[in-house]
Order: sequence, then C-alpha cells, then structure tokens
Amino acid sequence: MKALLLSAYAAVSHRQWANGLQAQFPDIDWQVLELPPRHFQWRVRGNPLTWLVEAGDTLSQAYDLVLATSMVDLATLIGLCPSLARARKVVYFHENQFAFPLAEGQTLRPEPLMVNLYSALAADVVVFNSAYNRDSLVDGARRFLARMPERLAVDARLAEIAAKSTILPVPLPERRPSAASSGNRLVWNHRWEYDKNPETFFAALERLAERGIDFEVAVMGQQFRRRPAVFDAARQRLGERVVCWGEQPGAVYREMLEASAIVVSTTHHEFQGLAIMEAVSHGCLPLVPNRLCFPEYYPEACRYAGDRAALEARLAEWLTRPERRPALPDARAWQWPAWRDGYAAVLGKR
Repeated sequence: MKALLLSAYAAVSHRQWANGLQAQFPDIDWQVLELPPRHFQWRVRGNPLTWLVEAGDTLSQAYDLVLATSMVDLATLIGLCPSLARARKVVYFHENQFAFPLAEGQTLRPEPLMVNLYSALAADVVVFNSAYNRDSLVDGARRFLARMPERLAVDARLAEIAAKSTILPVPLPERRPSAASSGNRLVWNHRWEYDKNPETFFAALERLAERGIDFEVAVMGQQFRRRPAVFDAARQRLGERVVCWGEQPGAVYREMLEASAIVVSTTHHEFQGLAIMEAVSHGCLPLVPNRLCFPEYYPEACRYAGDRAALEARLAEWLTRPERRPALPDARAWQWPAWRDGYAAVLGKR
C-alpha cells in the first residue's frame, strides 16, 4: 500500500500522531508532506497551492490512501490534482474550527471553518479523536451555515459526515504506566495561550496559598512570543511555591511529571488533551473540568464543575486529605495497542 500523509499545520500533537502511524504501520509506503505550525490563516487556506508549487511531483504519484489532517484543504487539493480522488481519502480531526473559542477582540473568519467542512465532505472516512469533537463540528456547522443567505437545507449533508465518522484518539506510545505519585506538587503542562484558561488555574492557586494550604507547582508547556499576562503575575505571587517554570526539554519534562502528584486542566478548548494523558501515564492524578472531551476519558471522581470555586475546593480536599484522592486512571487504555486495530481498519489494512 502506498499512502500520502498530509499535515498542513504540524503542531506537536499532529507530528506525534503522524510519527506514530508510520512506526505502527511500517509496511505502508509513506510519503509525507507537512507544513510548519505558523501563519495559521495562510496555512489553512494556502496549503494546496504551497504543495502544488513545491511538491507537485509527490502529489502526481498514484496512491492507495490519502490521509490528511483537518487543516488540509482536501477538496481544493483534489480539484487541483484529480488523480488523488482515486485513492481512499481519510481526514483526521485533531480539532475543529467550529468549536474553537475566539480570543477577546478576535472576529470570526469563515475560511478555516469551511475548509474543515469541505474536507469532511470530500473524505471517504472522517476520524475524530473524541465524540465531543465530532458532535461539536456537526452542531457548529449547522449553526454556522444557518447564517448563509441561501438558507440551505444542510442536515442531510451533515448527517453524512456523522455516518462516515469514527472515533480514534491520538494514541500514546506503549510503555508501562507509572504508579500514582504522592505529595503536594501540582503541574500545569499546557500551551500558554488564552484558550487554556490559565486565569482560573492561577486564581485557584492564589486562594489556596491565602488559606495556608501547603503545595508547590510546576508550570510547563509550550510557550509563544505572546502569552497571557497572568503567567508573569502568577509567578511573582506564588514565589517559592514554584519549582519549575517554562517549557522544558523532554527528559526534564518527564522527570517533573514523575515527581508531581496532580495535573490540572482549566481549559475552554480541548478535543482530547494529550498533555493530561501524558501526565497520567507518569503517575499524575488528573483534575479536569466536567465539559468538552473530558467526560469521555475520565471518571466523575476526576472531574470538577469547571469554575474556580469548584477547582479550589477539590484541590484543597486532595492536598489536605490525600486519602480521599481517587484511583489513578489506567493510561494503557490510551496507548497504541488499544487502538492499532481501529487505525488499521480506517487505513484500509483489513
């Protein structure tokens, strides 16, 4: 089997997924085209032209399978390279633009949403990393398209997307998960961006500190040139409670996870949450909001109502009464052995 893997915005999780596929299915003859994760608006709309100009010979080859991420404008690419239409076409949705929260002052741009929609319609199989991802795309597309002047009847087309979809998360590499860690170290290991809602996290920690509750915190995760101002303010206010600050190299990152007890999410935007899953596999007990994809992956005992007061209350309980902490979820459920057969099926391997 010869396959073309297309990743138009190769962020960390996208590259981890692509590398995992190639490692798990080495008998497939993979050709990979990817673009760096920057200049989002240009990437999501311009990737067919970029590849047509820079990789036309690769696109013109005969393939049995075309596997694209949701940032790829697959419909346009097929129009420009009609031979690709003969292959089995699979689109993988790490996220969807219909459920992506807007930053303050940001206006909705329809182009990324329509790229998602057209790619899903052009695919033979649509894969999502969570049911929340699938449902929020279908529901979001219905609401968005209701604004079209033509008032199109789109329900049948959206039902087609749901009918040809399946749920396959990005698997973790196979490894023996660590046992649950003890202690009072909290960890934040998410992107330093507004949609991860760091304000609620740091507000809860400052309240715990005011109450005299003993804890320390490791704040890691990917950083960018611009970041929410709350990070600098929180570092100053938390002082000596901070044991680690900023993006860390892989070995240091893993060591810090192994030394931490609780990993926290306060996000407004999550379709799978690889950072939380990775932390759990290293022994961190997850505390996640009861929304988005989290009810699919974590038991009720690991979820809080979603607001600052509920987060503070649960953290206070777990820090002062560690015997009340629930059992650590089994991270083996998220590793490649649990999902390889599912991927083989969508790739047309069986």
